[in-house]
Amino acid sequence: MPYAVVTGATQGMGKAIAEKLLENGFSVAICARSQDNLDALAAEWKGRFPQSTVVTVKADLTKKEEVQAFAGKALAAFHTIDVLVNNAGTYAPGTIADEPEGALEKMLALNLYCAYHLTRKIVPVMKAKQTGHIFNICSIASLAGNATSGAYGISKYALMGFSDNLREELKQFLVKVTAIFPGSTLTASWDGSGVDPARILAATDIANTLWGAYALSPQANVEHIVMRPVKGDL
Repeated sequence: MPYAVVTGATQGMGKAIAEKLLENGFSVAICARSQDNLDALAAEWKGRFPQSTVVTVKADLTKKEEVQAFAGKALAAFHTIDVLVNNAGTYAPGTIADEPEGALEKMLALNLYCAYHLTRKIVPVMKAKQTGHIFNICSIASLAGNATSGAYGISKYALMGFSDNLREELKQFLVKVTAIFPGSTLTASWDGSGVDPARILAATDIANTLWGAYALSPQANVEHIVMRPVKGDL
């Protein structure tokens, strides 16, 4: 059975990605700050995917030691990891000159450092067996400056740089690295907005695209995937 680690998997894109992997026979390790949310999701998935193991770990991914502890528990349960999805992230609009003090530190902690520290713990097992696939969920904000992105845009640019450097490092070990750049996607952040769901991406679009990239032949790696709504981002 293949094994995956997915961050930010209790809702939105992360949940859709984890469920796509479970549908295809994976066991998954996930984490969240709420044990109640983890327990509820594990119970749901146990009923829907009885063949799979779901490892849940209570963790605050803005804290390095808790990220590392999550990785350790996932590796202890699975011993090997086939897919790592660095999806956890946070968003707040702002401008560099006017956003609250500490905004950049907050964005970097979850949008970059979490992926960095988690990957460092899991990559050695992928390198040792010379296989594996790491997905970094970036954003279209990673690709171009935006007057209202502020610290968020900076952190997502940095995640793209992390992904591109990691890919170059791991090529010789046959470990794949793919960065996905979604535009506006229907997740909890859009609740109450009144936006027509037909105007933005579905979370399952990201999950299905990720699976398509993973399912390619061993010699093929999709490096960047840019996804935007047909009608354009809001």
